Amino acid sequence: MQSIPSGAWVVVADGGGARMLQNVGEAKAIKLIQQRLIEPQNLDGEGPSGSQPKEVDVEEATFAKQLANRLNDGALKNDYRHLVLIADPQTLGQVRPLLHKETLERLIGEMAKTLTNASIADIERVLH
Repeated sequence: MQSIPSGAWVVVADGGGARMLQNVGEAKAIKLIQQRLIEPQNLDGEGPSGSQPKEVDVEEATFAKQLANRLNDGALKNDYRHLVLIADPQTLGQVRPLLHKETLERLIGEMAKTLTNASIADIERVLH
C-alpha cells in the first residue's frame, strides 16, 4: 500500500458498523485518531431487491449501501482527499461496486481484513 498522507480518511468496516479514522501524522509516520463511529441507520426498506436472503445478510448489505453513500457524499463535498478502506472481504465486495467515480479517485488503498474491533495501534501497525 502506498503511503497514507496526513488528513487521509481510514475507514475500517464490517457488516455491522464502521470506524472513521483520520491520519493526523505524516505519510511515513501514521498516527490515527478516531473521528466517528458509523452504525447502521433504519435498515427497513433499504436493502437489496430480489429474492429474500437471510435477515442478517440483508442488514449487512443495507449497511454496505449506507456506508458507500456516506463515502460518496464525503467525496462529492470534498470532505476528504484520500481514502483507505479496510473491510472484511464480504463488506468490501458489497461496498466497492457502489462507490462513485469521485470516491474511487480518492481511494489510495484497500484491504480485505476484519479490523473493526482492533485497537488503533493495531490498525496503524497493519498500515505500516
